[in-house]
Amino acid sequence: MRRVLWWLIGGSRGGRNRLRIILTLHETPMNANQLSESLELDYKTTRHHLDLLCENRVLTTMGDGYGMTYFLTDQMEENLDILEQVARKADMTELLPTESSSPEAGVNMESDGDTQNEQE
Repeated sequence: MRRVLWWLIGGSRGGRNRLRIILTLHETPMNANQLSESLELDYKTTRHHLDLLCENRVLTTMGDGYGMTYFLTDQMEENLDILEQVARKADMTELLPTESSSPEAGVNMESDGDTQNEQE
């Protein structure tokens, strides 16, 4: 997974946008349109990055057509620490969550998805 992430994030021109996509989908699964609006990216650009991330087993989908929703794969969820290391080495730390902006900051970017339910 380290090599794949280095190639996708640290070693290519679109790495910054792919990192933003992964971090956004880690917080909230979305469809391509929602994601392009959230990140203020062109829809076709967003789809290109999503396709590449799916081909490399970083993302998975549910549903089909326009409403297809994107999620991080279990393997990606288990390797968020590697994603953070790659982002730091590629000098993209400003895109990573900080302690003041996210309870999942630092190496422990893991989430079981039940945080909101636990607070209710």
